[in-house]
Amino acid sequence: MDNNTLKNHALNIRRNIVTMVYNAKSGHPGGSLGCADILTYLYFEEMNVNKDNVKSTNRDRFVLSKGHCSPALYATLHEAGLLDEDLSSFRQINSKLQGHPNMNYVDGVDMSTGSLGQGISAAVGMAIANKIDNNDNRVYVLVGDGEAEEGIVYEAMMSAAHYKLDNLCIIFDQNGLQIDGNVEDVVGPLPLLDKAKAFNCNAIECDGNDFDELAKAFAIAKQTKEKPTVIVAHTIKGKGVSFMENNYAWHGSAPNDEQYQIAMEDLKELK
Repeated sequence: MDNNTLKNHALNIRRNIVTMVYNAKSGHPGGSLGCADILTYLYFEEMNVNKDNVKSTNRDRFVLSKGHCSPALYATLHEAGLLDEDLSSFRQINSKLQGHPNMNYVDGVDMSTGSLGQGISAAVGMAIANKIDNNDNRVYVLVGDGEAEEGIVYEAMMSAAHYKLDNLCIIFDQNGLQIDGNVEDVVGPLPLLDKAKAFNCNAIECDGNDFDELAKAFAIAKQTKEKPTVIVAHTIKGKGVSFMENNYAWHGSAPNDEQYQIAMEDLKELK
């Protein structure tokens, strides 16, 4: 798939992210917008998941460990034709599209997440299970850099390296911001790349908003044997919406009517 096609998918995903949060009057647009390119590449280029195999165990798996960014996951699943639920029901009473993804309700959600740090641990378990079952499919997990302040993240990385899980790809979404401000000002977890190397993981750094760099990073991950790969993907929180970019205030805030119109104008066409 060429980059312009991927960019168009990502643009549609970003529009739906903003619209979902706007309609619900709550949600997490900043991180969702920032990781939209990563999810776009995973679902449209990297993973062997489609409408025919989405309910099967014989496919790649994705875990959104930073579960509060569910708008990005729902919008991506919808764009890929894997989600039939009405996106306008996001965060509504009795909706399957909860604020944090629930695997019991939504096809394509491979793990219920929200408690930070637990998604990566579940992904390690999935990768171990695949090894035991001689299942060659891969497991991908997206972890926030604010989430990387949780100690369980490093226990999971240690286990992944110990069991030589070369079928596991851990992606750190490093946008530098969390709900309380700069990640480094809260409980600085950086440098994530050096930590990954220290835990005996194959460590790669890339621009998480650049499809060419993502392609190279995921290709290296697939070629790596005997150890898991950690991709530190640098992203822009709020990517694509002028007043949300690099602004931690939009970690968990919904736009008002005027802001929504500005956002939709920002996301009107490819730039």
